[in-house]
Amino acid sequence: MTLERLNELKEKLNQYNYEYYVLDNPTVTDQEYDALMDELIKIEQAHPEWLTSDSPTQRVGGQVLEGFTKIRHQVGMMSLGDIFNQEEVEAFNDRVTSTIYNVDYVCEPKLDGLSVSLVYQDGILQYGATRGDGTVGEDITHNVKTIRSIPLRINHPGHLEVRGEIIMPKKSFEKLNKERKEAGLPLFANCRNAAAGSVRQLDSAIAAKRGLDAYLYHVPVPEELGVETHYQALEKMKELGFKVNPLIKRCQSIKDVWAYIEDMTKKRPDLPYDIDGVVIKVNDLASQKRLGFTAKVPRWAIAYKFPAEEVITHLDDIILTIGRTGQITPNAVLDPVRVAGSTVQRATLHNEDNIKRKDIRIGDYVVIRKAGDVIPEVVRSLPERRTGNERIFKMAHVCPMCGQPLVRRANEAAYYCVNENCDSKNIEKIIHFASRDAMNIDGLGDKIVEQFYNNGFVRHIQDLYHLADHEMEIMNLEGFGKKSMDHLIASAEASKANSLEKLLFGLGIKGIGAKMADTLAKNFGTLDNLLSASYIQLTSIKDVGDTIAQSLGEWQRSEKNMQLVADLKALGVNMSYLHNTETITSPFTDKTIVVTGTLVSMSRKEIKAYLTEHGANVTGSVSKKTDLVIVGADPGSKYDKAVSLGITIMNEDEFREVAGL
Repeated sequence: MTLERLNELKEKLNQYNYEYYVLDNPTVTDQEYDALMDELIKIEQAHPEWLTSDSPTQRVGGQVLEGFTKIRHQVGMMSLGDIFNQEEVEAFNDRVTSTIYNVDYVCEPKLDGLSVSLVYQDGILQYGATRGDGTVGEDITHNVKTIRSIPLRINHPGHLEVRGEIIMPKKSFEKLNKERKEAGLPLFANCRNAAAGSVRQLDSAIAAKRGLDAYLYHVPVPEELGVETHYQALEKMKELGFKVNPLIKRCQSIKDVWAYIEDMTKKRPDLPYDIDGVVIKVNDLASQKRLGFTAKVPRWAIAYKFPAEEVITHLDDIILTIGRTGQITPNAVLDPVRVAGSTVQRATLHNEDNIKRKDIRIGDYVVIRKAGDVIPEVVRSLPERRTGNERIFKMAHVCPMCGQPLVRRANEAAYYCVNENCDSKNIEKIIHFASRDAMNIDGLGDKIVEQFYNNGFVRHIQDLYHLADHEMEIMNLEGFGKKSMDHLIASAEASKANSLEKLLFGLGIKGIGAKMADTLAKNFGTLDNLLSASYIQLTSIKDVGDTIAQSLGEWQRSEKNMQLVADLKALGVNMSYLHNTETITSPFTDKTIVVTGTLVSMSRKEIKAYLTEHGANVTGSVSKKTDLVIVGADPGSKYDKAVSLGITIMNEDEFREVAGL
C-alpha cells in the first residue's frame, strides 16, 4: 500500500468515471471498477493523511451539514430574457446586428434544472454554489461531489470558474418517485423540483442516491481559458473533462437558429432529460462584450421558451386576493389538473376586464396553461360545454379583507384597497420586504409572516428587526425552537448589510421592480440621493420615465413611508449601493454636459445614459459651469446660450466619433 499505488488508483478511477458518466462509453465492468474502489478505500483508511478532496471516494456522500453557508459569486450569475415566437427571435437578431456585423450564434438546449457555479484552483474543485439571487448563492460542494459527471480534478493551472445546470434525468426521476410512493412520501412534481430538492439536502448521502447529472455550458471569465469564442470555450471545457451537451450547435444565421429550434421542439419528448426551450448566444466573445448587459440580463443571449402546454379543467369558483399595493386580483379555483409537470388548483384571472373580455363564468370548463411555464393562467372559456348553470362573475365593491370601498384608478383595469390599515395589504408588504429577491430574510415565509402579524409580533416592516423582543413568545408557538429562532434573528440581522437595490425593491414602491431598483441604486448610490433627486435627474436615466418619477414622488409624500426610512436607518440597515460603481474613463469624464435638439442615431435618453456611465454629469440647462453641449437638429435656445457663453458645441456625428460609437 504505497502512495504511488494510491495515485495510480485515483487516476484510473477518475478516467473510468469520465468514460462512463461523460462519454457514456465505459471501458471496464462494474465488478472491475468496484474492486479498484475498494482497494482505494482501504489505502485511505490505513493512511488518512493521504486522503484528498479530489479522491473518487469523496463522491459517495455521507457528509452532513447543519446548514448552508452563503457564497458571493465572483461574477454575477445573471438570468436570461425570454422570447416565445419566431418574430421575437428575429427581433433579437435585429437588435444584435444593429450593433454587430457578421454574427454567428451558438444554440443550446435549455435544460430544466438548477444552475450551478463550479470554482477550481490549480485543478482542484474548491466549491460548488447555487445561483441564489445572482449575487449570493449557497455552498453545495458536499452534494456537487456526489455527481459523477462533475470532475473533482482538472488539468488546468490557476483559477477557473465554469457554470452549468444540475439536472435529474427522467429515469432517475421515475425511480425516485417510485421509491417515494412505496414509502408513502409525497411525490416530486417534476424533474426540476427533484433536482433542486436533492441538491439542497444537508446530508450528501441522500444526494448521492438521487442519480443527478450535470452539463456545463459557460465560462464567466473566458480569459481563463484563452479563447475568443463561446464555442471554443465549450470545446476547451470538453478537453478538460466537463460534460458538454452534444446537441449544442453553431448557427451561421438566424434562419439556422430557427431550424435548430424546430428540431429541438421535435426531439424534446424523446430526450433523456427535460428541456423547456433553446438558449441562443452570440458566439464571438468580443461582440458579447460590445453588446453588454442590461441591469439583469445579457444583451448577447436570449432564451426561446417552448409554447406553453394547454389543458382543460373545470372552474369551480372565483376568489379575490389582495397584494402589497392594495391591488385586488380575481383568481380561478380549479379542479386539480397537471400542467407542465405540476398540479395546478389556482390560476390568475388578472382583472375584471379580462374576465369580461374572455367571457369566463363560474362553472365553465376552461383552458389553462403556465405563462412562461411558470405562472398558471386561464386562456379561454369553452362556451360550447355550458349547461346553463354557470354564473357571471360580479366584481366586489368593497375590500374582501377590511370591508372598505375599492377604488378603480384612471387608466387602470385593476381595483385597489386604499385603506392604509388593511391587515391583508400590510401582511403582503411585510412578505414582499422579507422575500428572496428583496431583503432575503431566510426562514420568514408567507405563513410565518401572517402568524407573526396576527399575534402582534410583526405589525410593520421595522418590527422584523425587533424579533428578539418576542423571542420567548415566538418559541412557544408550534414549530419554533431555539435553533430556528436564532436562525431567524441572525438572518434578519444579516439582511441589514444588503446592497441598496435589495432594500429599494423591498420597499415596494409601485413600478420599481428588481431591475428598476438596480438601475436607480447604481445611478444614485444612496437612498438619500435618490429621494432628493429632481424629476429631470430621474427621467434623464435610461428606462426611468414619467411613471417611475411620479411613483417615487407619491411614495415620498407619505409620512408613514418617510418614517419607515428613518427607522430603518436608525436600525443600521444599509442605504448604499455596494457593488462596483466605478465609471469608465473617457473624454467625457467629469464634464458637465447638456444634450439638446432632435437626435437621429441615438435617442436623447441613450446618449445621456452613455454619458452618465462614462463619468459625465448630465444636466438639463446651460450655464457658465457647462463644459459641453451636444446638439441635434433644431436645438433652440440652449444652443444659442452655449454660443453666447463660448461653450464647446458638438454635433451628433462628432459625439459618436469621440465616443468611438
